[in-house]
Amino acid sequence: MNDTQKMLQAIINGQSAIKQELSGKIDKIDLKVDKLDEKLDKVEKNLTSRIDKLGRQLAYLEDDAPTREEHDNLEKRVVKVEQKPVSA
Repeated sequence: MNDTQKMLQAIINGQSAIKQELSGKIDKIDLKVDKLDEKLDKVEKNLTSRIDKLGRQLAYLEDDAPTREEHDNLEKRVVKVEQKPVSA
């Protein structure tokens, strides 16, 4: 081998080593990203279930709340009760 071929071989070997090193680092990053995706999925499920629970609670609360007409009738009843004299 002449000097040119030796230099070319050294360059190719160096590039191959860099490629292997980068490939290993990329694989590690892929594993970390996969773990992060799993954690995000768990958080998303927890948040979704919590939002669903809050939505159900709000719907039940809305069902229990009096309508405007019912509220107005209650006000009339309270006024009538306030106006009645209390006999002791």
